[in-house]
Amino acid sequence: MKTVLVTGANGQLGTSIHHLSTSYNRFQFLFTDVDSLDICKAESVDAFIQAHPVDYIVNCAAYTAVDKAEENPELCEQINRDAVVNLARAAQSCGAKVLHVSTDYVFDGTACVPYQETDTPHPQSVYGSTKRAGETALLDICPDAIIVRTAWLYSEYGNNFVKTMLRLGAEREELRVVFDQVGTPTYATDLAQALLTILEQAEAGNYQPGIYHFSDEGVCSWYDFTVKIISLAGLKARVLPIESKDYPTKAVRPHFSVLNKQKIKATYGLTIPHWEESLRKCLENMNVITK
Repeated sequence: MKTVLVTGANGQLGTSIHHLSTSYNRFQFLFTDVDSLDICKAESVDAFIQAHPVDYIVNCAAYTAVDKAEENPELCEQINRDAVVNLARAAQSCGAKVLHVSTDYVFDGTACVPYQETDTPHPQSVYGSTKRAGETALLDICPDAIIVRTAWLYSEYGNNFVKTMLRLGAEREELRVVFDQVGTPTYATDLAQALLTILEQAEAGNYQPGIYHFSDEGVCSWYDFTVKIISLAGLKARVLPIESKDYPTKAVRPHFSVLNKQKIKATYGLTIPHWEESLRKCLENMNVITK
């Protein structure tokens, strides 16, 4: 039985992996978060790996507060780059493979066709820059690592856009949401399933290192996403489209960050659901709508 260390286990993605992991009996999972393993401290990572030899590390930990990152660049860098270095060095020392989750924010959002893995990153925010630095550092130390970039993550767990819109939609008569930022929502359960599939195929001999893109299928703006959330939830709030300039934020966000997923689908045989289908499933699991 192979051992898998999952960091950031209390977050949306880590929790989703935890819920699905019971179906993967060929792996023993070690779920950790900052309370049980501070990955920002190299000595803590080294001591943990010595005490618990692992075959795979799935790094779900990240500083994801995009606007706060502009005010806390050092903390953001510690979690999104330095901690990745610590995990990469520990993986090298014990021969473990690393699966690391990154973001669409490594791109500047000026494209008009979905971003491929070979496109040149050009982050525009502290968050995006530190996530890109984490990617680069990981591949320098562990060239056989797998990096999966994703976008617009939401789930039943923690704080996320879907939960915020459900709350505001119940409290307010009107919601104003940007329509000029386009991408694809990603249900954390779908990404968790993809990562577990990669682990399973790795054990079957199909381990292909490199950078991959994963989000749910389809394209929408934050406005479109909100309209669907409010509609499925049966809320009465009106949703009005606004431009990004009418909702200023500290961090610059990509105006277009649709990801091309052909590589991961071809390499690992993934069938990816449309974002509307996954949103409905999430709201059903939250008992917001009935099955």
